[in-house]
Amino acid sequence: MKFVPYRSLLGSFALSAAMLAATSGTAQGGGVLGPHAARCSGSGPAILVSVVGLKSRTGMIRVRTFGGAPSKWFDKKSWIDRVELPTPATGPIRICMPVPAPGSYAVDLRHDVNGNGNTDRSDGGGASGNPRVTLLDFVFGRKPSPKVTAVTVGRGVTEITITAMYLSGGALRPAAAR
Repeated sequence: MKFVPYRSLLGSFALSAAMLAATSGTAQGGGVLGPHAARCSGSGPAILVSVVGLKSRTGMIRVRTFGGAPSKWFDKKSWIDRVELPTPATGPIRICMPVPAPGSYAVDLRHDVNGNGNTDRSDGGGASGNPRVTLLDFVFGRKPSPKVTAVTVGRGVTEITITAMYLSGGALRPAAAR
């Protein structure tokens, strides 16, 4: 057995870690965030959610997928998958959400601006199809129409864009429209 100095071992581990970090972006879909990033590199079925219109790059982003009966879409405990991650300071926000099979799904988004885990007046949100939502919809528990929010997913990766909306004048509006 050959003796390898301790510093050489540390150097080898550091080099290996650096190489792994450099290649992990490509292995996980290059620029795609979340624990399921590799699923959006082509294997699917999955929904690749691009988030636009954030009013700030602070706090946490949560994305959930819903399947099954459209009447259950957006119920608090009926989601298929949920990804929550810190809001990236820069760059595009693209999150891969796997789904179990081709079919019809819905996606929702929450931007917890201050990252406190509670829904505050400053927080934003959105859904697939970018439905128009008012404060009264929340008060009366009305969900967006499945005709607007449905995402049809095939065997591959389906890309959608959700525009974050924030409370302004009794309705949720894009931050830029204030």
